[in-house]
Amino acid sequence: MDLFEASLEKNLKSASPLADRMRPQTLAEYAGQLGAIGDHGFLKIALQKDEIPSMIFWGPPGVGKTTLAQIVANMTKSRYLPFSAVSGSVKDIRDIIKDAETQRKYYAKKTILFVDEIHRFNKSQQDAFLPAVERGIITLIGATTENPSFEVNAALLSRCRVVVLEKLSSKDIEHVLRRALTDKERGLGNETIEMNAEALEALANVANGDARNALNTLEIASKIAPVTQGKIVITKDLIAQALQRTHLLYDRAGEEHYNIISALHKSMRGNDANAALYWLGRMLEAGEEPLYIARRLVRFSSEDIGLADPNALTQAVAAHQACHFIGMPECNVILAQCVAYLAMAPKSNALYEAYGQVQQDIRDLPNEPVPLHIRNAPTKLMKNLGYGKGYKYTPAFENPEDAKQDFLPDKLKDRKYLKATKNRP
Repeated sequence: MDLFEASLEKNLKSASPLADRMRPQTLAEYAGQLGAIGDHGFLKIALQKDEIPSMIFWGPPGVGKTTLAQIVANMTKSRYLPFSAVSGSVKDIRDIIKDAETQRKYYAKKTILFVDEIHRFNKSQQDAFLPAVERGIITLIGATTENPSFEVNAALLSRCRVVVLEKLSSKDIEHVLRRALTDKERGLGNETIEMNAEALEALANVANGDARNALNTLEIASKIAPVTQGKIVITKDLIAQALQRTHLLYDRAGEEHYNIISALHKSMRGNDANAALYWLGRMLEAGEEPLYIARRLVRFSSEDIGLADPNALTQAVAAHQACHFIGMPECNVILAQCVAYLAMAPKSNALYEAYGQVQQDIRDLPNEPVPLHIRNAPTKLMKNLGYGKGYKYTPAFENPEDAKQDFLPDKLKDRKYLKATKNRP
């Protein structure tokens, strides 16, 4: 690096966003994640022994996946090569691996290849890492916000240790913010900033465990805050202006989508209308398609309520139609009404279990013949073969007992699929 390049790096660093300047450089500065880097954490022990395996860092945005990979590389004195699955290609990977092999062969230098958003590579593209990981040419650290069980090639996943990075707590975020406010070299310590505990707590809560989001908001607030008696005053209201809107963790195509719809289902099933309304709100306020929710409610009304309250299906279908008519945001209260009704309704999974047993019997006995007496007999030949013979027309009998007959195939004639519910015999 020449003099001009060094000057450029210095200028870029000083002008970089606060979140980048405050990026932890050591484990001591790193917030949270005691399960991984605490005294008994896997990663702390591995670093002490200098035996770092290939890993997948799995966690929500802003918890420090990239930062932790850089710290690991520094502590192990390895070459650190960042790579993005968004913009990179398999050819780029092969070139990196070839260079890493040269470094290992001639200079005994380890290479940590950090692949951000590794889930953006499809599973066949991920195969490109396998030979190098198996031979130890590279130590792969992949970062993903998606569940590795679904998004990472099984062969690659089996060769990596999954390190789960949890969402940072509000206390962790407060610690990060206080450090930024007092750090004179990288943070805002040279500014005269007054930020009371209420504003600090509000920002820590609304950041939703995302340290980067919290620091970005703090930086914006410090720039738009009024100066009172020579002090930059940051209030709770100013934080709301800087943030503009709450960043809800909800990916309509990702795991959190399934987590929250599951929470909605289980809350309704457990008769907790308040929790059900909360999870409904989490989906709608994050931009979920209301008709998707309405379709799930229609299914729930039969699967979990069924004959215990047949009107539940009517309510759910009506809610779906109403959502189709008027859309968001007006249909939010319609979905809320339906969710509350379904949560408070009596529950029965008798229909769900009955049909499951029907499916099993059909798999086991796929082609049982229809009993002759309930077959249709539109032709003389069919009548001569016994089709319809002995059939009892139920409405013609005053005594229901006299009309009794078998309607199931012989091998299943004693099968009882539907159990009694509170509202049905």
